[in-house]
Amino acid sequence: MKHNIYPCIWFDNQGKEAATFYCEVFKDSILKQCSPMVTTFSIKGKQFMALDGGPLYKPNPSISFFVICESEEEINDSWNKLSKGGHSLMPLNTYPWSSRYGWIQDKYGVSWQLSLGKPEQERPDVFPTLMFTGDQNGNAEKAINFYTSLFERSSVDFIAKYEAGEQDTEGNIKHAQFYLNGYRMAAMDSSLPHGFGFNEGISLVVNCDTQEEIDFYWLNLTEGGKESMCGWCQDVFGVWWQITPSILGELMSDPVKAPKVMNAFMKMKKFDIETLKKAGE
Repeated sequence: MKHNIYPCIWFDNQGKEAATFYCEVFKDSILKQCSPMVTTFSIKGKQFMALDGGPLYKPNPSISFFVICESEEEINDSWNKLSKGGHSLMPLNTYPWSSRYGWIQDKYGVSWQLSLGKPEQERPDVFPTLMFTGDQNGNAEKAINFYTSLFERSSVDFIAKYEAGEQDTEGNIKHAQFYLNGYRMAAMDSSLPHGFGFNEGISLVVNCDTQEEIDFYWLNLTEGGKESMCGWCQDVFGVWWQITPSILGELMSDPVKAPKVMNAFMKMKKFDIETLKKAGE
């Protein structure tokens, strides 16, 4: 199976504005496609989707984006731009894991962890980081094992755990990195009383080429979780996913087919590729 995994960020009709802002904030960023509801862009070669869904959901730091920067100049510039209208969650400073690192929530509510890469060891990159809080605290390792069992070309890069006497529960994940079909992700636990958890504000999109792939991911990700509309579902750990057919973009780009296709999928929970194709005929 070949899949394209990328994050979708929910905005209150500020998607294009935010995407344009991020392309100014981060080096090697490109604004790609814009439609009335969806804007796509890339940062350091990684795709993002900005969805204008209205005021119903808001991003929070349970899913942040870890950005590896090449130089102090780059990290300082991005931090300063994100600071305008935003606020620091961890100040930009020197930490045991990085000579320059900071965690910040921007004016749109999206959270970014900026870290200076180690010369000749880390290439510039950006990837989602899942923070398991509240009732899900302590489940990061279970989630990693579950996700890597579902996707091909998956592996665990490393897992660092809290030890006795450290600032969180012994055995909880301090930081872990893993790959799902070659797509880099990270995870961590936190016992602190954050007051937020996973929600639809940030979801993970999985593009599927066949109905069999859609059925497989839908069945496994909804077990212990729940189904929603238009390909959205929540897994047992609370993380939200969009299981979508890769042909959807092509169908929606046709001005004649798009209204018929949209009318069809608005009635669906799990996507049905044949029904979408027939709707566009």
